[in-house]
Amino acid sequence: MTARRLLIGLVPLLLVATACGEGDAGTTTSDSGKKLDKVTLTLNWYPYGEHAPFYYGKQQKIFEKHGIDLTINAGQGSQKTVQATGAGQTDFGWADTPAVLAGIDQGVKVKSLGVFLQTTPSSVQFFESAGIKSPADLKGKTIAGTAGDALSKTFPIFLEKNGLSESDVKVQNTDPAGKIAAVISGKTDGLLGYASDQGPTMQNKAKKTVSYLRFSEHGLNFYSNGLIAGQKTLTGRADVAKRMVQAVSEAWAAAEKAPDPAVAAMEGASEQLPPKEVLAEQFRTTVTLLRTSATQGKAPGVNTEADWQQTIDVFAQAGMVKSPKAVSEYWDTATALKG
Repeated sequence: MTARRLLIGLVPLLLVATACGEGDAGTTTSDSGKKLDKVTLTLNWYPYGEHAPFYYGKQQKIFEKHGIDLTINAGQGSQKTVQATGAGQTDFGWADTPAVLAGIDQGVKVKSLGVFLQTTPSSVQFFESAGIKSPADLKGKTIAGTAGDALSKTFPIFLEKNGLSESDVKVQNTDPAGKIAAVISGKTDGLLGYASDQGPTMQNKAKKTVSYLRFSEHGLNFYSNGLIAGQKTLTGRADVAKRMVQAVSEAWAAAEKAPDPAVAAMEGASEQLPPKEVLAEQFRTTVTLLRTSATQGKAPGVNTEADWQQTIDVFAQAGMVKSPKAVSEYWDTATALKG
């Protein structure tokens, strides 16, 4: 990660801490004279294609319709977003469910208001020319991964479900920002990443077709990114939390129906914004992750207890959750969307 990128992520978090640390969220007035509650949302990372619905929702005044004046801030990774949300430094967060589970396991006072990416984007990514067609083809290969993250923790489960052992594949510990370079340079045969993030970027940089072995297509699925809130927001601004969930769901539904305008709404969101064609591919992939078999036909963000339990079980097996709790300890059903 470059120092510049770190600062881009850090500055918004500091601004959030300044704005929200006093506990006075404040209100504004729309052009039509409607009273709006000021709300901050901290992303899991700097803006990329997955985040298009938030910017489209702002542009289309969906959040305003629900009485919300939304400020979107870049993040520095899901773990830090979970911590900032639990500390009340931001009203809401957008974070990976494994980080939410681990945070709650460690005593961070946050809960999920609904997971939107219900099919994991976790995947092994490689150039099509590598000739990898199935998990069996990974035997003897070297894959770039980052020690301790959710991808590396769940990869052994993926291997086991596909008849392989950890010793069959070498995972080369690589900084997250260096994984793409490792594959392009030929130091590794592939990387562990998210199909909605690294793959389109790597394909654009190398001008070579990227292929995937998605965990979800080979026996392993679990929840990914969703909306979270801290206890302070849930108790002190419960009505705002309910309206935020509804607005986010409506924004995602609108973006799903209008992917190109949704991606276009991200223009100017960040100096680090990927090229337009990468943003478009990232969002196209993101839309494929919105539901499980249990939520087909449902509004974005509608969850089921069974899918939650499956996710908890996976991360307990992976060692990321030491003391598994009831689903209700992780998912705030009082605020969540009803199916």
